[in-house]
Amino acid sequence: MSLQDFGYKQQLRRALTTRDLIVFGMIFMVPIAPFGVYGFVWNESKGMVPLAYLLGLIGMFFTALSYAAMSRAFPLAGSVYTYAQRGLHEIAGFFSGWLILLDYLLVPSLLYLISAVALRPIFPAVPTWVWLAGFISFNATVNLLGIEFTARVNRYLLVMELLTLGVFVAVGLAALYGGVGAGRLTLQPIYDPQMFSASTVAGATSIAVLSFLGFDGISTLAEESQGNQYAIGRATVLSLAIVGVLFMLQTWIATDLARGMHFASADTAFYEVAQRAGGAWLRLVTILATVIASAIANAIAAQAAVSRILFAMARDGKLPAILAKVHPRYKTPYVSTLAVAALSLLVGLLFADRLDDLSRVVNFGALTGFVLLHLSVINHYFFRHRSGDWLRHVIFPLTGLAIIVYVLFEMDRAAKILGTCWIAVGVLYYVLMTLRAKKSVVLEI
Repeated sequence: MSLQDFGYKQQLRRALTTRDLIVFGMIFMVPIAPFGVYGFVWNESKGMVPLAYLLGLIGMFFTALSYAAMSRAFPLAGSVYTYAQRGLHEIAGFFSGWLILLDYLLVPSLLYLISAVALRPIFPAVPTWVWLAGFISFNATVNLLGIEFTARVNRYLLVMELLTLGVFVAVGLAALYGGVGAGRLTLQPIYDPQMFSASTVAGATSIAVLSFLGFDGISTLAEESQGNQYAIGRATVLSLAIVGVLFMLQTWIATDLARGMHFASADTAFYEVAQRAGGAWLRLVTILATVIASAIANAIAAQAAVSRILFAMARDGKLPAILAKVHPRYKTPYVSTLAVAALSLLVGLLFADRLDDLSRVVNFGALTGFVLLHLSVINHYFFRHRSGDWLRHVIFPLTGLAIIVYVLFEMDRAAKILGTCWIAVGVLYYVLMTLRAKKSVVLEI
């Protein structure tokens, strides 16, 4: 189906191949994402870091299947906002978009802060706000110049990340089998009977799952894809599977290398492991790679994704219309891009010393949005169109839904409170928007 079939005009430029979409998803997830949050996952999981990533991968796999299913039915730029809006109800669509915005609007700020923390030991005299301003300015410029330019930058950055990961894996394995840490790869990082408990692993998974958030961002590029209706879904599942394997590999090696270590800080845990494996040079390489991957590569992708969701919601009248403006030359939602840049700076300054709290709040927004996504698959395919496919349209989405609900239940209390406050603000905004329109708008599908 074309955009015209849904009542829209083609405003964005269709320039992305399936390969570009996969690269975008991998860049958004960041193949070396565990470098920056390893210490936090270590603390929550009692050392079973790769297990937390394995469970996160399983949970997100079922979510990826739901994204693939809905992207075939509705090849539009709004991602979960569009899917819940058209698969469930307009009100569900608004709140799924509102919830996923909590994720996408905060992710760039989180990435900038992770990078600023990583750079602190190297440049202690440079204040955090300087790094924030520099990263935000560069990324906004890249996104404003067009999706083709962004895709080209993504390819180069992905190569850099994979090369860095390859160096760590090679040096780490050599050190491990040379007698460092556990002396070999063991099963303890996957399952430690003395430390294992369902609540412990679920709490760790709620942090580890942050690293997977980004595969869902591929769906925001549906109106810029050259491929058929299967391209978005295929890229979503493939990028998630590839990055999930890489996450488990690096954290397994790191956890066995870290046997017996006491980290100076959760912020710098992975870099301490890297130094143990290869010396100060490997620590420096992993720090710089984290900075480039998080503050530039990942943040570029995150900013591109959230600007498309703002564009889609504004186009439908759910947000101020100015956010739907598209640049006449570059064909990018430039007002949304600049708005995200400004908000990223503000949030970064507010959470400068509360990195772990910010990471948990980000997860709350994404996971609650995913709940509505799974319900959309069941309602749209199984009930509305009577597909009769119990496996793909009932069992798979219900499995993903159950995993996500459990992780949400075990999530940090502060994250639940802040997330609930965000929902309350959304309720107030929706009521005021409805009253202003003087009638409840119902989308005809």
